[in-house]
Amino acid sequence: MRLLPLIALLLASAPSASAQTIVPGDPHADDPSGIVAAPCPVHDKPTDAAGWHMWNLHMLTRDYGQLCRYAAQNTTLAAPVRVVFMGDSITDNWINADPAMFTGGLVDRGISGQTTPQMLVRFRRDVIDLHPMAVHIMAGTNDLAGNTGAATMDTVQGNIASMAELARAHGIKVILASIPPAAAFPWSPDKRPIPQIAAFNDWLRSYARANGFGYVDYHAALATPEGAMRSGLASDGVHPTPAGYAVMRPLALAAISATLSTDK
Repeated sequence: MRLLPLIALLLASAPSASAQTIVPGDPHADDPSGIVAAPCPVHDKPTDAAGWHMWNLHMLTRDYGQLCRYAAQNTTLAAPVRVVFMGDSITDNWINADPAMFTGGLVDRGISGQTTPQMLVRFRRDVIDLHPMAVHIMAGTNDLAGNTGAATMDTVQGNIASMAELARAHGIKVILASIPPAAAFPWSPDKRPIPQIAAFNDWLRSYARANGFGYVDYHAALATPEGAMRSGLASDGVHPTPAGYAVMRPLALAAISATLSTDK
């Protein structure tokens, strides 16, 4: 107990430091901070590798969940939303490879590079506030690749469970998607994810069944017997080509039809 006054004294006498994180060299360091009415300034996209690196650091320190990415689009949705697709680059790229998929109330809200904690941060804005009938959650690839650092499997699964529970609490039906196959990640070459993907998908399937959620198994349709992506279905062994999305599309639509037709 005698340590408490000493600790208080040390804290009181320590040099003051800014709690706001600013990346040295950030050309947008003067962007708004704190609670403001317009937190999403518009900047030109970077044109070189150094610019993208700085943009990524700026995003991680100023808009970790990337709520600004879809902020404007979320205010201009004209038709009622049937299903929001929440995910990372595999979802983000889907609308470019197959634009016709995202019509009739199907809305793409994928963001390249994101991990499950980032998706959880933006789940209210990009899913709940759109009042969809259902949400399709496909996540975990970038957590396994370590895009935002280290985490336990329980933590990543908990992030997905939190998104699913938030959806259910707001009357939104849930479809959980398997992590698609990958034998390696080009941007994280030290990882060998096949066994972790298999274990994660086992958990997703069991969790969906236990909670009455939909489950769509893209992995089984895209994978080799060894657990890698089948030839021709991905550009880099991870991200589907149009041919890969053509395999995924009927599975997604069947899962949506089955989920929306139930009373759960």
